[in-house]
Amino acid sequence: MKKINEIKPMKAIEVSDLSDLARLAAHLSSLGQPVYIVRFKDEENEDKYVYGVFMIFKDYYDLYGIPVFYYCKSEKYDGNFVLVRFDETGEKVEICNESRAGWLCIPIVNLSKRPNFIELS
Repeated sequence: MKKINEIKPMKAIEVSDLSDLARLAAHLSSLGQPVYIVRFKDEENEDKYVYGVFMIFKDYYDLYGIPVFYYCKSEKYDGNFVLVRFDETGEKVEICNESRAGWLCIPIVNLSKRPNFIELS
């Protein structure tokens, strides 16, 4: 029997940059899911920060779902929101402290440290 208090680490998948992460978050938001991006200091490189999104990879074979943490490592950007816009000129991703009409606004939540259930590769 499985212990109720046992927390297994999430699967961590690194994406190439913040634009990829923002595109993923925008897609999840379009499906009606509440979405936010977490930010915490990289333990291996103090000049970098980890930006990430939690999600469930549903119906993986006979499992109910696999918790996945999509992330990228980057410099710290000033701002508490990622703004995403798709239009005829292409994709635009910006980080700022306010929302704008016509843009999808995804909040960044600052964590004091990496949660212990996330193991980065």
